[in-house]
Amino acid sequence: MSTIILTQYSGSILGPIAKVLGWIMNWIYLFLANVFGIENIGITIIVLTILIYMCMLPLTIKQQKFSKLQQKMQPEIKAVQEKYKGKRDQESQMAMNEETQALYAKYGISPTGTCLPFLLQMPVFLALYRVIYNVPAYVSSVKATFDGVVDGIIHTAGFQGIMEKFLESLNLTQQIRADFNNEDMSVVKNFIVDSIYKMPTSGWEKLSDSFPNLQNVIESTRDQLNHMNAFLGLNISDSPLTIISNSFKEKSYLLVLLAFLIPLVSYASQMVNIKLMPQADTDPDNPMVKQMKAMNYTMPLISVGITFTVPVGLGIYWIFSSLTRGVQQYFVNKHIRNLDLDEMIAKNVEKRKKKLEKMGISENQIRSAAKLSTKSNAQLSATMSKAERDSKIEKAYEYRKTANPNSLTAKANLVKDFNERNNK
Repeated sequence: MSTIILTQYSGSILGPIAKVLGWIMNWIYLFLANVFGIENIGITIIVLTILIYMCMLPLTIKQQKFSKLQQKMQPEIKAVQEKYKGKRDQESQMAMNEETQALYAKYGISPTGTCLPFLLQMPVFLALYRVIYNVPAYVSSVKATFDGVVDGIIHTAGFQGIMEKFLESLNLTQQIRADFNNEDMSVVKNFIVDSIYKMPTSGWEKLSDSFPNLQNVIESTRDQLNHMNAFLGLNISDSPLTIISNSFKEKSYLLVLLAFLIPLVSYASQMVNIKLMPQADTDPDNPMVKQMKAMNYTMPLISVGITFTVPVGLGIYWIFSSLTRGVQQYFVNKHIRNLDLDEMIAKNVEKRKKKLEKMGISENQIRSAAKLSTKSNAQLSATMSKAERDSKIEKAYEYRKTANPNSLTAKANLVKDFNERNNK
């Protein structure tokens, strides 16, 4: 498991997004506490998850519209591919690209239509994952709960060595690489909060044994956090495996069942999502379709194993994110089925035309340039002798081999090799 400290993630992209999401989560927590008297992190996670997915709904609809149009144009795409099947010369490849681009223009969409919504959503969901995994780092209302016990610990003589032994006794040294001798006391306090928040429920007793003079404040903090972290009888800061192990010892078999249900419900909700998702290409002989189907079944199974080992709070997030996506997908599917595709295509074409006109480009210019480029390359190839063509190919090959791995040429080579392998 990766090391995660209380200090907020400082990445240039995910860092600011995580801070904004943390601020929203803190606002939700305070709203639920002040209006409804609910001080519960699990319910806060559920509300935050639903809110985020509702905000992402327009991007989801846009993505599904593209998939629907792509499904409609798939037979024409395949016809173009069949037309140039086995033709590896430059002229044929350029002609195929030209016809493919013309098809996308006919439907008024871009070949990268699904990429932008996906790229916009991914940083948000990755940042949300960080917030939920390390709640006190972002939710000030939760972090404030630790103030009493943290102040008591740092005013205890030799607390650095005591805390290190405490982490060792709970096998948390690999998860929390804490420097309790750091000169910056705010950093030390963060490490202490992180240590307490990441420890299992059984760790409270060991913490009291480690700091017997703080027994009252430790018990008070434990009661507050247990109230905040309780969800259906489970402590969301514990992993299902930890809960199962401890509950078997205490013969609390209902908790064992509930802990097992978290990964299983997570798996089931993901499978429902997969069934609801429209498929742009359903050709069973397409290698990409086969690969996608295999991933659809293996990834949820892998997530079951992961969910057993991470805090229950993350399992709750995965379950309710899947349920929210499922409900959204049901209504999005109904919306997409009722759309007039011809009308949508006409709007897309008009929108694309206006966008090109703003850039000072007309459709005729694009077509002319593409034809001229194809024709010029074909003429150039025809006027060269075989020896000249072989020489140029050899030089290009040598240049490719020696290209800087970080250069644009090297990246283009990777794309070219990928396309060549997949078009064979």
